[in-house]
Amino acid sequence: MIVNASLSENIIIHWFRQDLRISDNPSLVEAALEGHVLPIYILDDINSGEHKMGSASRSWLHSSLSALDKSLEGKLSVYIGEPEQIILDLVCKYNVKGVFWNRCYEPWQIVRDQQIKATLAARSIEARSFKGSLLWEPWEVLKKDATPYKVFTPYYRKGCLQASPPKVPFPKPSNMSLHIDLDNKLRINDLDLLPKIRWDQGLLAHWQVGETHAQLKLDKFIENHFKHYKIARDFPALDAVSRLSPHLHFGELSPNQVWHAATNNEATDDLDHFLSELGWREFSYSLLYQFPDLPSNNLQPKFDRFPWLENEEYLRSWQTGQTGHPLVDAGMRELWQTGYMHNRIRMVVGSFLVKNLLLHWHHGEAWFWDCLFDADLAVNSASWQWIAGCGADAAPYFRVFNPSTQGYKFDPEGEYTRRFVPELKHIPDKYLFRPWEAPDDILHNAGVKLGDNYPYPIVDLKQSRLSALEAFQSLKNAPN
Repeated sequence: MIVNASLSENIIIHWFRQDLRISDNPSLVEAALEGHVLPIYILDDINSGEHKMGSASRSWLHSSLSALDKSLEGKLSVYIGEPEQIILDLVCKYNVKGVFWNRCYEPWQIVRDQQIKATLAARSIEARSFKGSLLWEPWEVLKKDATPYKVFTPYYRKGCLQASPPKVPFPKPSNMSLHIDLDNKLRINDLDLLPKIRWDQGLLAHWQVGETHAQLKLDKFIENHFKHYKIARDFPALDAVSRLSPHLHFGELSPNQVWHAATNNEATDDLDHFLSELGWREFSYSLLYQFPDLPSNNLQPKFDRFPWLENEEYLRSWQTGQTGHPLVDAGMRELWQTGYMHNRIRMVVGSFLVKNLLLHWHHGEAWFWDCLFDADLAVNSASWQWIAGCGADAAPYFRVFNPSTQGYKFDPEGEYTRRFVPELKHIPDKYLFRPWEAPDDILHNAGVKLGDNYPYPIVDLKQSRLSALEAFQSLKNAPN
């Protein structure tokens, strides 16, 4: 139950960040126990540098905040600006006893939060942060010598699974009384999160945003698609993955809720594989915490000398899904049309960018950052460094995903590829992933004119792979 708090009562500010939910929210639970809650959200990415929130993320955030405000019966107060000053203004205005929040792990947020804690402590205001976005804190999972893991499997198997198990999720706070900042006239629409031309509406048509929908999606996945997950997840035409990543990033679901929903099932390879995907998310956050320059610098310094190319035409063809390699084009168009890309295809398009096109992984990381609804600094950076071969536990340099082979193996009937590359819908399966090898009469009958309504391949797969191996070979004797 939600009730209004009087101005004379002790107020606890709960600062919503990447925890846009009511259930399993440890900071909100504690705030509700200690006083009357003033729930706030502050739009503040001015200190995030080049990783200011991307366009797709801003659109999702607008819908997610709207859903959260509805859950709070319209009592969410929103602001734009420097959190420290905004919080101090609220502390001075009301009888604020404490300021609580769930931790974030982006480097600039860590620095900012430390400063806010110090400022509040100097004014005898309680400031407390909680673990609400991870299963294990980065400083909780270390090797025996107290150094961070740099390889995923021992991190997860020896570190995470041997640590304290994820806690049971908290229920929604009961009898929570809320205070609203009546002097603040700013509303969610005033945050200006939506694009002037609503290109995002088509993307959002593929999603239902907010805590309620996230929980329903989790329940549906566990009930209908969990079995056979380990194998089925590699086939992009199947509805076999959870698609929970945007909900996790914005905190509409907690990883604890996902972990415990999954572990209610019998222990199987499917369960183990699904939980290890949550483990990769944890590993990514551990890397970002231990190596704050992860988004910009190669974890393996020898890659600083890698001979990347600069080719705007290649990059634009990749971004727009016009490479002439159908599975790559399908993935890039799925991203553009839905704000999401299937995980198997992310590996294919990533490998194609950095190995077949020899373009720097920064280009891919930046494009995904702007286009993905689930754009997450830790996961995006760690995953791009993995595929480029320069990160922790990276894919070996000689592992180059062949998009044609991957297509025939994981989209054997072409359902996924034809959905996003309809120009090729009448091409026989035999030539779908190598249309340049199709005889002229096959192309004619399929209505395909290479170089006209579908491009010729911008690179030859065999030759570009050899060029990549040659480039990587030059680094073999370079110091780490």
